Amino acid sequence: MVTDSDRNASPPPRQVDFATTHWSMVLEAGQRSSPGAEGALARLCEIYWYPLYAYVRRRGRPVEDAKDATQAFFAHLLEKGSLGAADAQRGRFRSFLLTALKNFLADQYDRQQTLKRGGGVSSLSLDFDSGEARYQFEPADDWTPEKVFERRWALTLLEQVVVRLRDEYHDKGKGQLFDACKGHLTGSGPSYSDLARLLEMSEGSLRVAVSRMRGRYRELLKQEVAATLADPEIANDELDYLRRAIRGA
Repeated sequence: MVTDSDRNASPPPRQVDFATTHWSMVLEAGQRSSPGAEGALARLCEIYWYPLYAYVRRRGRPVEDAKDATQAFFAHLLEKGSLGAADAQRGRFRSFLLTALKNFLADQYDRQQTLKRGGGVSSLSLDFDSGEARYQFEPADDWTPEKVFERRWALTLLEQVVVRLRDEYHDKGKGQLFDACKGHLTGSGPSYSDLARLLEMSEGSLRVAVSRMRGRYRELLKQEVAATLADPEIANDELDYLRRAIRGA
């Protein structure tokens, strides 16, 4: 379990471009006149395409059809202005995206074959080959599409937090420390004695450094989760939910 961060040792929180703007990115992407709309949608795709793709695959669609459906879904959001109707006050961002995808698959995808790759809209740059490779390692087939989506959503959030933390440490010139110790963010990694020798630190100093790293990780995780909610005050409840989602509970 991570500890509270040592604020004196951590850099001041950055102006969080992603964690504070999940919903504003959606709204911006829904305003086609906005010069930042295309970039906002691209950022959303970059982060969230795989949980949605995994959901479509678990629904039973073949690989190529799942690729087309995922690509078409994001294109539809921008082309049809669907994101413009999004309302941050509706609750959880993950629920909004999954509901939008379900509606698209049920009501529109089969009638929008022109949205397939090369069919009138710009294809988004999504690495479906790596996505399909990842999908082969998803849990057993008795997991529902919703459970697969929520598990992967939770893991995506964790991945984003690790990237942010890594960037912070590298920006401070402490990239070697982060790379050596990142395994301990989840409670596992090389022994402290081995790491101390590698980093030419005392074991005591290393333990303090790892404690601070864990604290900053938890702080960033809470920011990331809170940004997906209409009410940031329920971030702890959402964290508990996502922990259960990873286990399929």
